[in-house]
Amino acid sequence: MASFFAWLESTRVALAVRDTLLLNAGLSGVHLIGFALTTGGALVANLNLLGVLFPGRPPIEVTRPASRGIALGLLISGATGVFLFAPRATAASVNGIFQLKMALLVTAVLFHVFVHRRVARATRHVHLSGPSAVAWSQTTQRATAIVGLLLWTGLALSGCAFILLE
Repeated sequence: MASFFAWLESTRVALAVRDTLLLNAGLSGVHLIGFALTTGGALVANLNLLGVLFPGRPPIEVTRPASRGIALGLLISGATGVFLFAPRATAASVNGIFQLKMALLVTAVLFHVFVHRRVARATRHVHLSGPSAVAWSQTTQRATAIVGLLLWTGLALSGCAFILLE
């Protein structure tokens, strides 16, 4: 794997990003836009599920557009992240903070896709099942939102830490 990272660092694209301040800054700026879309969408979806934001709206009505924002942000951040990673691939790949950032990214995305969206979708049918189902649903919603907020916040903090401590 180290030889792949060394090769990646020697590509024309990696050298251009490393040697051109304006290109590096532009990619970083666009990466930040993707980051803002992703974390903003995650924040909206989780705060809604927690009952803090848009409390009268069914969670799925808020989660659907928020998920599109998350997906668009991930697409932008992923595309720019590859270019930003290339000039420092060897060092970044062994950096514990970068590894934590990537692990949190994968975990947060999988959690949002397979848990958060399922909980948001299920809440519209709960009111038909009785008071105990509603209480269980509210507890599940809150727990899901808290875990989601912790994952996305951890991702944001580890991304900032990587930039500051690199």
